[in-house]
Amino acid sequence: MKRLGILLSGRGSNFEAIARNVQAGKIPAEIAVVISNKPEALGLARAKQMGLETRFIPSKGKEREAFDREVAAVLKEFQVDLVCLAGFMRILSPCFVREFPRRILNIHPALLPSFPGEDAQRQALEYGVKFTGCTAHLVDEGVDTGPIVCQAVVPVRDNDTAETLAARILHEEHRIYSEAICLLLDDKLQFEGRRVLGK
Repeated sequence: MKRLGILLSGRGSNFEAIARNVQAGKIPAEIAVVISNKPEALGLARAKQMGLETRFIPSKGKEREAFDREVAAVLKEFQVDLVCLAGFMRILSPCFVREFPRRILNIHPALLPSFPGEDAQRQALEYGVKFTGCTAHLVDEGVDTGPIVCQAVVPVRDNDTAETLAARILHEEHRIYSEAICLLLDDKLQFEGRRVLGK
């Protein structure tokens, strides 16, 4: 059974969607550990309620690489096969990325490469696009620049706010994140430069 490590900083709605699909047998894996850099993260509390292994690793006041080494050590202790970022509000250092090559997955609320970074929904509205969406991608050493595994399109409505758009995108995030996890766990994807093939 493949083992997932979840990193989160907040409410953890993507974590909960993953956990529900694991419990339902839709993701052929188990959640080995849930790690947060915020002790008050709702996702961490929810993971504890679900009886999962959890770890709080404080990031405040630490150099980025020092914190990342601590997180990597815990993930290795739990023999994690795939690292899933579920609202983890930190940029991972190159040393962390190198520890888990092509084994770190993130979900971003835009159709990358458009609107990387924070406030992607607001960026989409301000730019005036008619469609946006979400992207499940592998993590590399850049910010939201890794190879794309799955994407979903969400139309932008004339009366949308950043909040209403975010809610509709989140629904699609929950769907394609689990799909991307299954594709990576299946080990059937091929890589040609930036392209992820074999879906």
